[in-house]
Amino acid sequence: MAHQVRAVVAREKSAPVSLETIVVPDPGPGEALVDVAACGVCHTDLHYREGGINDEFPFLLGHEAAGRVEAVGDGVTAVAPGDFVVLNWRAVCGQCRACRRGKPWYCFATHNAVQRMTLLDGTPLSPALGIGAFAEKTLVAAGQCTKVDPAAPAAAAGLLGCGVMAGFGAAVHTGGVARGDSVAVIGCGGVGMAAIAGARLAGATTIIAVDLDRRKLERAQGMGATHTVDASASDVVEEVRRLTGGFGADVVVDAVGRPETFRQAFYARDLAGTAVLVGVPTPEMNLELPLLDVFGRGGAVKSSWYGDCLPSRDFPALVDLYLQGRLDLDAFVSEKIGLEDVERAFDTMRQGDVLRSVVVL
Repeated sequence: MAHQVRAVVAREKSAPVSLETIVVPDPGPGEALVDVAACGVCHTDLHYREGGINDEFPFLLGHEAAGRVEAVGDGVTAVAPGDFVVLNWRAVCGQCRACRRGKPWYCFATHNAVQRMTLLDGTPLSPALGIGAFAEKTLVAAGQCTKVDPAAPAAAAGLLGCGVMAGFGAAVHTGGVARGDSVAVIGCGGVGMAAIAGARLAGATTIIAVDLDRRKLERAQGMGATHTVDASASDVVEEVRRLTGGFGADVVVDAVGRPETFRQAFYARDLAGTAVLVGVPTPEMNLELPLLDVFGRGGAVKSSWYGDCLPSRDFPALVDLYLQGRLDLDAFVSEKIGLEDVERAFDTMRQGDVLRSVVVL
């Protein structure tokens, strides 16, 4: 039987979201129905609302979520009703060429629920990143559910579902930060802060936070940054080089995703260093770099999808780090809100006043 629940819907481009009643089916084969306990308000949700991802309106927003499995469909064995799970948007297939090569974090055939959630009039909804968790219940592919220790509060654990994992993984997995490395992170929102936290846990000795907002730079120091650069007052490349003995950082993470910030990342790295793009650009953005500089500087230029994570491996490990007091996920939770507050949370996000507003149900 179908379920009628409250949910946050974006009906049209750039219009305020609305709180509506939607219809969520019971799970079919390979699917899971999840009671959502908490869901972070991520900038990607705003991208969807603004039409920056695609134009498949109406969208069911929300994707950084944790909750409990209520029911599963036929053939599901990895999770069961009652399991506490973090939702992920990269449910790997296990069969594509990336999976067969032992690199499932590059899976080319990730999957979502087959059945569609709908408005009351039957209009199909497009769930953000295949999840749609600004809702009391959501329907996902069972592979999008990752069991974690239920001792972790949902408001903190759910953030692993996108921003924290993306930033942490950009530094640790994609960038390969190691003990003694120097790291610069451009952009100190939720993703950048997670990259800083990841670099600290990996043993980086110099961690440089770069942002235009002094408030964010102060927060970055609390997360583990050893130095800060105010990009509104200093030349970012020159400052990063100065703070690294004139050489540039071993790893530079661009958590903004603009041509100008990626150029900074490219030139602020050491000659054999790595530049990582994890901030999400918009479709019209283009990058120009002298090809001779790409050739002559060596090192690596990488993009980081979801922090090159494997949810089944990484979510439980990061929750364990949190429970051990080594990864402060609570520090990312700036405020707890209700479903009716999501539109206001978008405004707060734009103003840079929060790391994450988290919807708690």
